[in-house]
Amino acid sequence: MQRHIAIVEDEASIRQNYEHALRRYGYHVTGYAKRDSALEALSRRLPDLVIIDVGLGDEPEGGFELCRELRGLSRSLPIIFLTARDSDLDVISGLRLGADDYLTKDISLQHLIARVVALFRRVEALSGDAVEEQMLERGPLRFSVERMEVSWNGEPVDLTVTEFWIIHSLIRHPGHVRTRQQLMDDANVLVDDQTITSHIKRIRRKFLAVDPDFDRLDTVYGAGYRWKPVTTPAEAGVTAE
Repeated sequence: MQRHIAIVEDEASIRQNYEHALRRYGYHVTGYAKRDSALEALSRRLPDLVIIDVGLGDEPEGGFELCRELRGLSRSLPIIFLTARDSDLDVISGLRLGADDYLTKDISLQHLIARVVALFRRVEALSGDAVEEQMLERGPLRFSVERMEVSWNGEPVDLTVTEFWIIHSLIRHPGHVRTRQQLMDDANVLVDDQTITSHIKRIRRKFLAVDPDFDRLDTVYGAGYRWKPVTTPAEAGVTAE
């Protein structure tokens, strides 16, 4: 089935350039110039992936607002920011709002296509892993690959596609340090170290919002990150006799 990509970009020539490039790779592409028209259409039927500029017409932060609104409609919809704004604050803001990737417009079209393909590959991998791995449990954590659902102490934790695969990488090897490169490889994403750090901070905040005492995600300075293993019989589900 042909994948549907929506592009929200206010500059017509740039938008059309991306549309043509993605269509050459076999994608069905729909372009929008404004946040409100994009939201109206996408609310009726979500695409398979959305590419958003930050500044949209007379809304300097319109892309951020659209990302927030789309994430409210779907926590798993792949979202990429593609913008000229490259400050650390903008990148962090985009990731905090739930984007899976943040790219600047100086990248090549081939690089953009590669990032789109990588995101789709991660979505497709969900169904591929589901047959072998229905559910992972790590103490209070329950992680369903098939349903793309994560809960802590019975409370749902809403993760984006990228965050989902980062957690999957960590909990498959509890107690083992995973380098940023290993997390990138497992999440099938090409980003810099700072972006991985931003994703980790966002993941930690989401678990802390559910449980203020959450401390299972460790930063090992100079090495990477690890998921602390189960440490008590109660967490492991073992009943004392």
